[in-house]
Amino acid sequence: MLKDLGTLEYFLGMEATWTADGLLLTQQKYILDLLHKAQMGDCKGISTPVTPKDKMSTIQSRPMSDLTLYQSIVGGLQYLSLTRPEVCYSVHKVSQFLHAPTEDNWCSVKCILRYLKHTVGHGLYISKSANTDLNIYTDANWASNIDDRKSTTGYAIFMGTNLISWNSKKQQTIACSSTEAEYRAIGVRPRSLEISKSIGVAVGMQYRFALQRVASF
Repeated sequence: MLKDLGTLEYFLGMEATWTADGLLLTQQKYILDLLHKAQMGDCKGISTPVTPKDKMSTIQSRPMSDLTLYQSIVGGLQYLSLTRPEVCYSVHKVSQFLHAPTEDNWCSVKCILRYLKHTVGHGLYISKSANTDLNIYTDANWASNIDDRKSTTGYAIFMGTNLISWNSKKQQTIACSSTEAEYRAIGVRPRSLEISKSIGVAVGMQYRFALQRVASF
């Protein structure tokens, strides 16, 4: 039996704020809880979650003493990326070291937390729009993993002005050049795109499809 609980306000750590033009999804309380768990409630915020000079590795620093804390915080960050797509890449990078994190890896996690402290009110905005065009933006960071020299692929799918799907993932094989890494990124056909297209067809949506590559990050 279904029951109408009224307008959505809070669900599984996500806060919904309705506006005249759409919906803002945030996770402010969830972020504050993560900061408290990491004992960083009073930390100073920063304006970016990662810098181009950050090259994480399993061998360039001593092992982190508290493995459980690292895994717990990074797991929380993975869930947080549901409403914070801008941290998807940096969270993906630190997630590669869940089995054996180092002190440098933990420093990278703390940078993400400090960024979230600075942008605690940010979230994912979904606006009303009659535009149902699907646009995919892809990119690749060539040889970004200094341990195995594998590249990282990222994509973002927009329906009109709304971001509906995104991901960052290490490529399975080593690319011999940045061009090869870019072509592999363009060749990715995310399953989420197929789902989006299927849903659109099911409800009678008419849309155009475009694949675009963004500048290297």
